[in-house]
Amino acid sequence: MIDYRDWQLPLGRRFRALKLWFVLRMFGAEEIRRIVREHLRLTALFASLVEADPDFELAAPYPVNLVCFRHVGGDAVNQSIMDAINESGAAFFTHTVLDGAFTLRMAIGAERTEEHHVRKVWELIRAAAP
Repeated sequence: MIDYRDWQLPLGRRFRALKLWFVLRMFGAEEIRRIVREHLRLTALFASLVEADPDFELAAPYPVNLVCFRHVGGDAVNQSIMDAINESGAAFFTHTVLDGAFTLRMAIGAERTEEHHVRKVWELIRAAAP
C-alpha cells in the first residue's frame, strides 16, 4: 500500500526552509553574497561616521549589520534623537540598554539599501542631535 503522506510537503509542521529556497531561487547564491557584502560595507561606513564624530560613540562591536551607538550627551538626548527621527517618518530607529545606557540601533538589511540612504540617515541623526 502506498502512503501518500510521504510524497508531499509536511503540513503538520513548519517548512522553514521553503522561505530560504524561494530567496535562493529568486536571487541566486552569488547575488545574495553580493547583497550581504554590500550591507557589511554600509555597516562599516555608518560605524566610521559615528566614530569620526566626537559627539557620538559606538556602544558595542558591529560584527554583522547592526550598529549600536549613542550620543555622549546621555539617555535623554538619545531618546530625543530617536523620537525626532521616528516622528519624522524618514527613518525608524529602535533602542536597547547596554551597560545601563540608552543606546540607539542602526540595522542595515533592506535589499535596496544604498550608500546615499546610510548617509541621509546620518544627516538626520546629526540634525536631531543638540
